[in-house]
Amino acid sequence: MGKPNFEKKLTIAVIGGGRCSAQEAVLAETVGRELAKRGAILVCGGLTGVMEAACRGAAIESGLTIGILPSDDPTDCNPYVQIPVATGVGYARNIAVVKSAQAVIAIDGDYGTLTEIGFALKSNIPVVGLNTWSLYRNGQEDKSVIKAEDAVDAVEKAISLAKGQKLD
Repeated sequence: MGKPNFEKKLTIAVIGGGRCSAQEAVLAETVGRELAKRGAILVCGGLTGVMEAACRGAAIESGLTIGILPSDDPTDCNPYVQIPVATGVGYARNIAVVKSAQAVIAIDGDYGTLTEIGFALKSNIPVVGLNTWSLYRNGQEDKSVIKAEDAVDAVEKAISLAKGQKLD
């Protein structure tokens, strides 16, 4: 028996708050749709807010969604998560969310999102930001989080970075 011949799919994490404004939900849903259209797998924390909106967008386009949950109950996920991963480790699951991806798109978010941004950057996983945290170090802007103009720009940048391509 030979090795199976298949192309490994890109996995992009979408991170953001469990509560978000209607505008951020539209952004997240569009990000989810655009990821699915490009064949990328969407991984997130599996709950509400930005996570649910992104999964809904991916589901509309028949994309694959994975939710890495803080609880030990796989039914705690939003209705658009196809593959729930129950961890029982609370916020520590944030590490698994970003480590499962080749790039991260951060939309809005609270301190949980900030920890995920930190874990991703520490692991050299590129982070694209849409209306999210800005980082400063010694009074100077740290440009580690790559700013995106809109949802399509965020997805295009994340996919390019996930493939190891440099941005212009």
